[in-house]
Amino acid sequence: MLEAGAKVPDITVNDQNGTPVNLTQFKGKKTIVYFYPKDDTPGCTAEACNFRDNYESLTNKGFVVVGISPDDEKKHQKFIGKHDLPFTLIADTDKALANAFGVWGPKKFMGKEFDGIHRTTFVVNEEGIISHVIKKVDTKNSTQQILDLFE
Repeated sequence: MLEAGAKVPDITVNDQNGTPVNLTQFKGKKTIVYFYPKDDTPGCTAEACNFRDNYESLTNKGFVVVGISPDDEKKHQKFIGKHDLPFTLIADTDKALANAFGVWGPKKFMGKEFDGIHRTTFVVNEEGIISHVIKKVDTKNSTQQILDLFE
């Protein structure tokens, strides 16, 4: 998994609208890059809605929010529409970003083992360098976890 001090990978993937996005294009802005397993599941919805509900305070502090999951563009559009999400969701269907950040791998859930996304939030500084990594994400308080890093 990428740690603080690492550069953001230079990989281009599509957002929910099919528009190519590269995380390096956010250079000059503080960027919250959060990886989550799946649209419209309870924890992922709580996390997305927490960012939505605090979006104005985050943007006022200079942050850009980008969510990334293996879901496709169509699922992202539906998720955004259903929950009125004001930020970009990246469709990492081939898991290029998840693998580059090191958040794709073996997981256990209800006694079963499978490969999936390890819910992780990366805070990237204006130079495109990861400044903080949150590995134990509190889905209902994800915004506060980030703001606490800067107090």
